[in-house]
Amino acid sequence: MPSTLAHRIRRGVVIAVGTVVILGLGVYGPATLLGPLPAATARVLDTPAITPAAAAPVLPSTGASGVTVAAGGTAAATSAAGDGAPATPGGAGTTTAASGAGTTAAPSGAGTTAAPGAGTATAAPGGAGTSAAPTAPPASAVTTAGIADPVPLGGTTKVITALVVLSAHPLAAGTPGDPVVITAEDYADYVRYIADSARAVSFITNESWSERDMLIAMLLGSSNNHADALARWAFGSTDAYLAAAETWLTANGMTGTTVTDTTGLSEGSVGTASDLTRIAQLAFETPVIDEIMALPSATVNGNRAVQNLAVYLPDLGVTGLSLSYTDEAGLCLLYRATVPLAGAAGADGAAGADGAAGADGAAGAAATTTTDATATATATATATATATIYGAMLREPDYPTLEADLTALVGSASTGLKPTELAAEGAPFVEYSTAWGQTARGVASASESRMLWATTPVTQTSTAVTLTTARTGAAAGTATFALPEGAVDVPLTLDAPLADPGPLWRLAHPFDVIGAFLASRG
Repeated sequence: MPSTLAHRIRRGVVIAVGTVVILGLGVYGPATLLGPLPAATARVLDTPAITPAAAAPVLPSTGASGVTVAAGGTAAATSAAGDGAPATPGGAGTTTAASGAGTTAAPSGAGTTAAPGAGTATAAPGGAGTSAAPTAPPASAVTTAGIADPVPLGGTTKVITALVVLSAHPLAAGTPGDPVVITAEDYADYVRYIADSARAVSFITNESWSERDMLIAMLLGSSNNHADALARWAFGSTDAYLAAAETWLTANGMTGTTVTDTTGLSEGSVGTASDLTRIAQLAFETPVIDEIMALPSATVNGNRAVQNLAVYLPDLGVTGLSLSYTDEAGLCLLYRATVPLAGAAGADGAAGADGAAGADGAAGAAATTTTDATATATATATATATATIYGAMLREPDYPTLEADLTALVGSASTGLKPTELAAEGAPFVEYSTAWGQTARGVASASESRMLWATTPVTQTSTAVTLTTARTGAAAGTATFALPEGAVDVPLTLDAPLADPGPLWRLAHPFDVIGAFLASRG
């Protein structure tokens, strides 16, 4: 009897232990084999500091000036000189009088070039069609010098008028736009401007103009009466336009600029060099304005010839947007300039960075040339290396000073700008390591570069995504570069796979798997 009881007890213990073992294996196996894996550990790698070239833009200390550089790498924009450069406005200290019916005056001033005959207003580069409205660059992207406070704007005010009107009545490049009927009030303004010897392109009451021709007369010919008429047509009255302009300036962060008229003849129309630099870039990035300013001259409504009075120093790659003079504002210039970068060979065979260039303008190989293929690649790269800058020079005292200041700035841009590489394709920014011994890196999915002044600070941060297993090329985070014009994000991808370690590792590391399961539930 006792032996039978002991046997039964032992059998019960064995059954209980077996049951626990079976249940344990039934839970342990699925938990380890099917449970989640622990996430890979991500480590942000140290990256070399990014240092642009050691030169800053040369801006005049007098007056008020600003400059910014296009965000892209190399640029292919061209000067608006065309086959010939039309004359710039009258010399310093004068106000150019309006000419007879249908044309604007184009007397030559200091440093100006001869004007060609009037041409037909045809579509210039920029292409027809609509696209998303451009946005002004941030103020942090602008380098300024001289007077920081608002100064009188002169004729640059008309660029603001054009942008505000286009915000209400968008116009695709190469299209005429809506008709604008000249009112008696518009004609009265024309008569007044003629009497005051201010710039004016003729029109008459009840005449119908296209929106495009109105813009051509206002921007190319700096026509004051067209600025007034266009604003009234777009908004119903001058006061309504001024309210819309205030709203537009505020929305674009140009709080240092105020307009009290459409033309800039009022002393109350004032702005900062920083705001006007941003306005210049925004205007050139507006396709219809860009194509208009590329015209050396145009024929508008009723065969009226309009010369481009904003052309200035085209041989330096400068495209003028507005060039004006008033006693209050002095000489004011808004412009774009396309400059060859140091080391790029020009068409005249100028030597590149390595000091050798052929007569056909191709850059020569460096003194330590390795192969013909390397030399050819170098020549191709440098032959197209240009940068586009946008700027404003306000309150310049005279033409010789303006020419010297702009020449110095363009020269400093040529030597001080370079396409600075932010990230090379395949460059590592993050490293992943798994509990089962695999490693992979988050690398730049593509190369990214920007044109940077020497004084441009560049800081970089990397953000990794959480990964457990992933294939090669999977998203692995972002490298972010903080630049004055805004942040530049470079996507990161894995350069190697992070694979499942398999059942043996899972069964041998239950605590890792169970810990990952608990973490996923919590």
